[in-house]
Amino acid sequence: MKKILITGASGFVGSFLVEEALKRGLEVYAGIRATSSKKYLQDKRINFFELNFNDLSDLRDRLQQINFDYVIHNAGVVKANKKADFFTYNTDITVNFAQLLQEVQLDLKKFTYISSAASYGPADNLGRGYVKESDTPQPIDTYGESKLAAEKWLKSQSNFPYLIFRPTGVYGPRETEIFTFFKAFNQGLEGHIGRTPQKMAFIYVKDLVKVVLDGTLSDKAQSAYFVSDGNAYPTQDLGKIAAKALNKKPLIKINIPIGVVQLVATIGEGFGRLSGKMPVLNLEKVKILKSKNWQVDIAPLQNDFNFAPAFDLESGLLETIHWYKENKWL
Repeated sequence: MKKILITGASGFVGSFLVEEALKRGLEVYAGIRATSSKKYLQDKRINFFELNFNDLSDLRDRLQQINFDYVIHNAGVVKANKKADFFTYNTDITVNFAQLLQEVQLDLKKFTYISSAASYGPADNLGRGYVKESDTPQPIDTYGESKLAAEKWLKSQSNFPYLIFRPTGVYGPRETEIFTFFKAFNQGLEGHIGRTPQKMAFIYVKDLVKVVLDGTLSDKAQSAYFVSDGNAYPTQDLGKIAAKALNKKPLIKINIPIGVVQLVATIGEGFGRLSGKMPVLNLEKVKILKSKNWQVDIAPLQNDFNFAPAFDLESGLLETIHWYKENKWL
């Protein structure tokens, strides 16, 4: 049985990667911190592999004890109190971890890196209206810059069997960020940022993890792929789907000026620095909200892995909202 290590396994995407790997009949090692929750890692077939990226000597010793065939590196941060922390957790840890694997995992068949479409930035200034691999990356936030830095290092490793996946907005059961929109909607408020609709791109978590495992187990290497369901959605679609799924209309429907959002984010970020916990709405997030087009090119994904997502935004959100209800989130 082939062995696979999945880092960031306790998180939203990571826990679904673990489930998909188990379905494929792999011997799964969930890479988590000692303090990580195992709430979504209850399957008895899961092996736990404690990760301490701050102690490279210990990590080297632990990696030498198990010969992994595949590694999916999903660990990282999407918000941080300091900009330098993005590079520490998304770039430096990725580089150090991959270097250790090259030293001790001589038979490693694939190192799959979960990056982000943020590493290239939006398609706002591209005439064709979508981002593709051959474009010059233009990340607009520190998170995207840190992901791009890790990608560039991986691409410099000519003999390392890496794959890079850049998902757009990932949603699904267990996800908490988009949940805030539906929670507010359920309470009667539908809020949108700015007056000009964004063209948003999404990927349902179950479709994402399937194609990531397809790629990891394939003979493809040293390639990178954007991941979305192939569609572009105006922001108002979220409200339409919420109304259908929750069987209600909002009592209040507002468009919040981007300047107001930026002011709130500035205040929230200030309190976040004092408390040591950065809020979901921060100045880095505002940069994303101000952009207008996040469409990406998924033709390479379709060509190499016959990628055909089972969910569009409506079917994926209907299933997600059903999960929210079942689990008493809504």
